[in-house]
Amino acid sequence: MITLYDCATAPSPRRARILLAEKGVVHDTVPVDLRSGEHLGEAYRQVNSQCTVPALRTDDGMLLTDNAAITAWVEARFPQPSLLGDTAGEKAEIASWNWRVEFEGLLAIAEALRNSAPAMANRALPGPVDYPQIPELAQRGLARVQNFFLTLNTRLGDREFIAADRFSIADITAVVAVDFARVVKVKPGEQHPHIVRWRAALAERPSIAL
Repeated sequence: MITLYDCATAPSPRRARILLAEKGVVHDTVPVDLRSGEHLGEAYRQVNSQCTVPALRTDDGMLLTDNAAITAWVEARFPQPSLLGDTAGEKAEIASWNWRVEFEGLLAIAEALRNSAPAMANRALPGPVDYPQIPELAQRGLARVQNFFLTLNTRLGDREFIAADRFSIADITAVVAVDFARVVKVKPGEQHPHIVRWRAALAERPSIAL
């Protein structure tokens, strides 16, 4: 049986939940409470020494500990509907925009949050090693998030989806980023009409509510 180690309040495992739902993959779920530090405890370290979620245990016993690996495995094992593209051009465009959304969006939000939130003091980076916060990085992260919203809005100006004229992993990553940005008090507004339209359309997909 496929097992997802999950946390309902965190953005990274939400990406995996949406992916599995879009593919119709039946799986078990093991909740991991990040707020209480369960991911740093010895029991979970025995599962995933990286102390992160999501983690996916495949039905043949592999443990995948990041969204890149989970996406690659799920797409190969359950190829339809394709979320990484079919043609060489589609694959390249989707991969490029997925990377941009991760780097310019999700990582910027994490930079702003992890370097400012009192609850994350000494936890400026995920994983088993503690790192101190750097307040200046929080300010830079917030500026990056604002620019990401402008970039994404421009990209969606004449498009239904972010890449390759189809719903893809890039849209999954982006919707998680846009929703997660609320934790640093950034959300789509009047200056982002195309993001607002795109987000409203995605809300029609059952997976996005997960």
